[in-house]
Amino acid sequence: MSLSVRSFVRRPGRLVAEAAALLIAAAVAFPLYWMVLSALKPSGEVQSTHPRPWTLSPSLDSFRRVFQQQDFGRYFLNSLLVAGTVVVASALIAFLAATAVTRFRFRFRTTLLIMFLVAQMVPVEALTIPLFFLMRDFGQLNTLGSLILPHLAFSLPFAIWMLRGFVRAVPEALEEAAYIDGASRTRFLWQILFPLVLPGLVATSVFSFISTWNDFLFAKSFIISDTSQSTLPMALLVFFKPDENDWGGIMAASTVMTVPVLVFFVLVQRRLVSGLGGAVKD
Repeated sequence: MSLSVRSFVRRPGRLVAEAAALLIAAAVAFPLYWMVLSALKPSGEVQSTHPRPWTLSPSLDSFRRVFQQQDFGRYFLNSLLVAGTVVVASALIAFLAATAVTRFRFRFRTTLLIMFLVAQMVPVEALTIPLFFLMRDFGQLNTLGSLILPHLAFSLPFAIWMLRGFVRAVPEALEEAAYIDGASRTRFLWQILFPLVLPGLVATSVFSFISTWNDFLFAKSFIISDTSQSTLPMALLVFFKPDENDWGGIMAASTVMTVPVLVFFVLVQRRLVSGLGGAVKD
């Protein structure tokens, strides 16, 4: 069978796959579209009993109300600080830990790896109250440290387990060749191994950033009285009112919260794809 005939035979299946991919992409993108649309609609259209998937009179009033909120900029910077710290710290610690459990043999290594998996099975909600008392005993309530430490602890097991596969995929012959050429262990670690597992670090960083950036549970539980230490998800509470919720403000604030995630994803998308593929060439 010629190549052209094979292409013709496979084409219907490819068209079906592409159509399914477009439908899935549309289903995923529609909530984002509705969020932005609701943020741009005038208040009368947002609260209408007959919603329409378009607006003929877009307005920025909802965004103005968001940015006019007191301390909104501080909340934004606090979220950036917490998420950035968790991403950098978890990436570095996970890289060193994954290298240790992959390249070295020591007692309880298998037990430690199993503990990483077990840690992923525990619901975050079940640990919120114990973590609250722990942060209280350490005097970390109403501080950004009470948000950084729990997210760092929850991000590390997943990051270490994922990076373990990347480190193991790097041939040991490459490490031996580096030592023969006079490279120290530290030089091999940071100049050879680190660039090879960088796609995996990017993939785990996306997970850490999104989970930390969107956190509401810890921010609500650990930041009790000092609102200057609150993060961006807490700013949404301003628009929830006892008599009537400001849905335009809620959607506008949610849109503002989504922008940094999209920017971060666009910046790392190339390495993210290769990181999720999990392939390292010899």
